[in-house]
Amino acid sequence: MATPTPDAAATSVAMEAAPAPDPQPRDVRVVVYGRADCDDPGSHQGATLKGIAQRVARLAGFTFAGSYDAATHRPSDGRLYFVPADTLIGVDSARQLGIAGADDLLGGVVPHAFIATKAISHGRVAPDAAVPAGWSDTFAARIHAHVLPGFTAFSIDDASRGARAMLRDGKVRIKEPCGIGGLGQQVVATEAELDQALQALDAERVKREGLVLERNLDDVITFSVGQIQIGDLCASYCGTQDLTPDNTGRKVYGGSTLRVVRGTLEDLLTHPLEVHQRDAVQAAMAYHAAAIECFPGSVMSRCNYDVAFGTDNGRPRLGVLEQSWRVGGATGAELAALAAFRDDPQCVRATACTREIYGEDATVPDDADVYFQGEDRSVGALTKYARLESTSDGHA
Repeated sequence: MATPTPDAAATSVAMEAAPAPDPQPRDVRVVVYGRADCDDPGSHQGATLKGIAQRVARLAGFTFAGSYDAATHRPSDGRLYFVPADTLIGVDSARQLGIAGADDLLGGVVPHAFIATKAISHGRVAPDAAVPAGWSDTFAARIHAHVLPGFTAFSIDDASRGARAMLRDGKVRIKEPCGIGGLGQQVVATEAELDQALQALDAERVKREGLVLERNLDDVITFSVGQIQIGDLCASYCGTQDLTPDNTGRKVYGGSTLRVVRGTLEDLLTHPLEVHQRDAVQAAMAYHAAAIECFPGSVMSRCNYDVAFGTDNGRPRLGVLEQSWRVGGATGAELAALAAFRDDPQCVRATACTREIYGEDATVPDDADVYFQGEDRSVGALTKYARLESTSDGHA
């Protein structure tokens, strides 16, 4: 398979430039934003987000200040650093919080809600198909060679005509743009299966959020490609995801193993990578560069791209599935690697992982950094941890 060639503008994936730091900065306070359950022992998501914010504060030498409260966390009292639960929507809204650039949050800001979802990964079904305000046909054209064949539709009728055309070449995966962890997806092989799947959908929700129609791959490996910047620390990686049975036996996200380097994704390409890993990194870089240029005002200090490699009717195919410009399942591993780079200036590579283990008998390594261990009210018994597996100065 030929190696995807990034667009000319994709040769660098440096984060948005941040304002020059105050030569005598006041105390920076790290705040969690977007979840009200960070102190709830029955919420693994709330506990994990709080744990990430606490570790970010320690990593950067900031002060953890709990969940954001507009009455007590005023920008006039000193700089705030946000750790949001989701990608923030609205450039003006972010600026009102004091978020002006990548140095002000762990995550991202985009001008329209659909940009933060899977909906942007494909173009519209036809030139006359409905799309939301802010849609960019230019972006769809820019990333076409770096994603799987597919369409995004904002009506049941458009989804039907797009999927029918795709079924001539094989199975189609139908994906809800806001689904996470592989949820909200199904595969159809016939028009009858397609009709049944579309009839079960909420037409108003499809109009509001969209629906992704994508070529289904077999024998899939999903690479995680990403970059994270906190202050002067920057790291990039290519890793893989694992699935695990949850407490009902359903296969869900079980963690990531990342091979991390100091620096940007461009720096990552200077390190040894297997062919398909290099393809995945280059595809992610092209996607990222197109997003920055086609959606003005977007800011990302943490970006992660799921890139699938598998077979399509027996032929190898690789493409970016989706983006994540927010805290994610791999963030604990990212922070573990950043801490290693901070503590050892000679360290340029690290391997780190996250694990999510369901059930009450989870075995936790002695050197693991535990984010949650207990009974979550939604999913039951769960253990979540991150671990630094190895480091290198680049000579071994």
